[in-house]
Amino acid sequence: MNESSGDTALREARLCALLAEYESIIVAYSGGVDSAYLAWAANRARPGQVLCVTADSPSYPRRHRDIAEAIARQFQLPHEFVHTSELERPEYRANPSNRCYHCKTELYEHLAQLAHDRGFGVIVDGSNADDRGDHRPGRQAAREFGVRSPLDEADLTKAEIRALARDAGLPIWDEPASACLSSRIPYQSEVTEAKLATIEAAEEVVRALGFRVFRVRHHDTLARLEIGRDEMARAFEPEINQALVIGLKAVGYQYVSLDLQGYRTGSLNEVLRLRPV
Repeated sequence: MNESSGDTALREARLCALLAEYESIIVAYSGGVDSAYLAWAANRARPGQVLCVTADSPSYPRRHRDIAEAIARQFQLPHEFVHTSELERPEYRANPSNRCYHCKTELYEHLAQLAHDRGFGVIVDGSNADDRGDHRPGRQAAREFGVRSPLDEADLTKAEIRALARDAGLPIWDEPASACLSSRIPYQSEVTEAKLATIEAAEEVVRALGFRVFRVRHHDTLARLEIGRDEMARAFEPEINQALVIGLKAVGYQYVSLDLQGYRTGSLNEVLRLRPV
């Protein structure tokens, strides 16, 4: 065992110890690799004392909900959906730079009520050590509701979690990072159900053409397509290029652009470095 894998094993052991300390656990479970691995680990540490809960709202792609449900079924994770209504919150729809705070507040209110009603001792989320320096207003909501982040507390990084998920047999261990659909809309531009539906349909077009790492950023009538640099050359192939343009225009965009910087997480946060929002 090399030093790196040895360090990961120590952090994994720390995670298992943390989870074993909890009497009963609600996992905020999106179906992404972080929360899926956490759900798997929690269920092993506290069998019969875990409930995985997935938010169901227009902000989350149907594909993510399907993945969450499939993983829960495959690994026999106790799983429920809870309907969240963040779009009914004016402060969320206004799309300020701390939009995620309002979204997570909505979610944690539901999870806290569920924990109270059913006697669960703790709520945990999938935040990890790599999330510490990012712009994540949702962490404030987590602190306010006493949500724990065992992956972060165990100092596990995203790469380590992917490796551990692979070792656990989770089929989504290499699934690209995911985020709610509202993250595709620039700050201060209102979040609406119609915009979210357009974004979701547009991303299904891109996915159907074989792209794995990408985002469709929504700028009113313009779709700004970010594609992973390893895949970007395909977007310039005549047939693929034409299919992208036709497909994205068919879902409602008037213009289709390809961002030459490629895909990067949180690209809409770049404006925050230029001016306060």
